[in-house]
Order: sequence, then C-alpha cells, then structure tokens
Amino acid sequence: MIRKAKMEDVPKLQKLINSFANEGKMLPIALTQLYENLRDFWVYEKKDKTVACCRLHITWKDLGEIRSLAVVEEEQRCGIGNLLLEKALDEARNLNLKKVFALTYVPAFFEKHGFFRVPKSKLPRKIWSECLNCPKFPKCDEIAVMKEM
Repeated sequence: MIRKAKMEDVPKLQKLINSFANEGKMLPIALTQLYENLRDFWVYEKKDKTVACCRLHITWKDLGEIRSLAVVEEEQRCGIGNLLLEKALDEARNLNLKKVFALTYVPAFFEKHGFFRVPKSKLPRKIWSECLNCPKFPKCDEIAVMKEM
C-alpha cells in the first residue's frame, strides 16, 4: 500500500534511508529534515511494515527533485520503486512542474522512466541552495538525471 507519510513514520524513514547512507548509497537524513519535509514523502507498507519511501521536493516554481527513494533489500526488484516514483511523478504533474530531476548512483533506473542524464551545472538552484552544505561538495559523485514533464 502506498500512502503519504505520517508523523509516526519518521523514525522508520530515518532508519531506512540511513541504512543506505551507511553503505554510501545515499546521503544520511537527520530527524529535523524528516519532520520539516514530511509532507514530501510517500511510503510503501507491506504487512504493516514500512519497506520503501520516496519524496518529491519542490526546488523552484517549475522544478522538483526526487529524493530518498529507498526500498529494503529483500523487496527490491519487485516493482515497488517503480510505483513510488510514478506516484511522485503524478504529484509533480498535478503541481504543474515542468521538470523533475534526481541525483543518483543508479541512473539506469531513472532512465527507464524517461529521465536523461544532465550535467550538474544544469541544476544551479540545487547547487547553490543545498549542495554547498553537502559533505560531498564539490566532489559529488552522484549522477544528475532529469525528466521533462
């Protein structure tokens, strides 16, 4: 079942996302970030267990970012990531966003959904608003992908 995140999901979301961060597969997230951005999140539950999440973060009037797309390892390759991404993209369409991007280590997943690779220089608002504070800046090894809505 896919649904919007609730307050009681925050500790589970942090555990899920930070488990991937500990493996170097995504950036860690603090509790404060989760609470501040909770409305951005979709969660996938299976048998009352949160097994996946994804969020759409609005970056500018015409631009959104897919973030924190994570699926527990035992549920990967079952289509859950696809469902969550499509839910976030539907939300982007409803908001009339013109473009959606992601920074990822798995560009092939996004490319299957119509995203294409772009230089990070095409994301100036992202770079100056958040990347400057990232521990990986300026040596970010993530790949930027974008989708025209």
